[in-house]
Amino acid sequence: MKLLITGGAGFIGSNFVHHTLAKHPEWQLTVLDKLTYAGNLKNLEPALQQGRCEFVQMDICDRGVLEPLRGCDAVIHFAAESHVDRSIEDAAAFVQTNVDGTHNLIQACREAHVPRFVHVSTDEVYGSLGDEGHFTEESPLQPNSPYAATKAASDLLVLAYVHTHRFPAVVTRCSNNYGPYQFPEKFIPLMVAQAMAGERLPVYGAGLNVRDWIHVSDHCSALDAVLQHGREGEVYNIGGGCEMRNIEVAKLILRALGRSEGLIQFVTDRPGHDLRYAINCEKTSRELGWQPAVQFDDGLAQTITWYRDNQPWLDEVRSGQYRDYFQKHYVQRAQTFAQ
Repeated sequence: MKLLITGGAGFIGSNFVHHTLAKHPEWQLTVLDKLTYAGNLKNLEPALQQGRCEFVQMDICDRGVLEPLRGCDAVIHFAAESHVDRSIEDAAAFVQTNVDGTHNLIQACREAHVPRFVHVSTDEVYGSLGDEGHFTEESPLQPNSPYAATKAASDLLVLAYVHTHRFPAVVTRCSNNYGPYQFPEKFIPLMVAQAMAGERLPVYGAGLNVRDWIHVSDHCSALDAVLQHGREGEVYNIGGGCEMRNIEVAKLILRALGRSEGLIQFVTDRPGHDLRYAINCEKTSRELGWQPAVQFDDGLAQTITWYRDNQPWLDEVRSGQYRDYFQKHYVQRAQTFAQ
């Protein structure tokens, strides 16, 4: 298979690259990424050094995205602005990338006759749950943040093109991921980084918001199954079956690092903060034979160890130094296409 991965220098995308190269060594990979603040070529360093995938620096909003798509057997679309707090401050980049960029990519895939398209979305499009119940693929879309609204819009665009134009697409919606290479603005790596440095851990409100956590390796294995066997036009939920309050996760991290719970600092809650997410992924399990394999305690311990063992990576990301890496090491190797 010749596979193009958008957003492949980000957290989940880069983990999917490593998963795919390990599981499918015969596949050819092209990674396309704009390299915004969340894109880091160091996430792909092992694959790039081995020459096992090609890198293209490009915005999915660019018309030139058509060229790297030619001859591809499939596209898996991770590229997105994804941080809720940033979308609350200014949603313009979210609309441009998540909505306009996805639409441009759909049009380019149609023109290039790409036979398979996997659109990676989020459980946040469903909104907020009460104390009971789980999101299913039939749950109504009720996004509450600008980020979630743009992802819901992109989901609907993809599904509309399936219905109207028989666009060969599948949509996935996943719960909260954690694991290596995650940008430390997100909850778990932020808590780990702060605790490692002996600094305050900012927790919204009283820390009672509940999230369904899934290790990124389990998400990648689910996406692999969807890519190969998912039915066109269908939505597949992906979850870890592990509901945890934010305050509980913060305390687990402090305990693992030998730090005092006195480092927790409750801060003013995020506007419109969803209380609880929980995923029902019975459809994905039933149709694709997939189940999450990583228990949260094990996955969290592995994640903390990864950040401790990769302190230089963390320091460069937190300082912004990583953004020079592309120019220093890959500017001549990166393939670009005329627009």
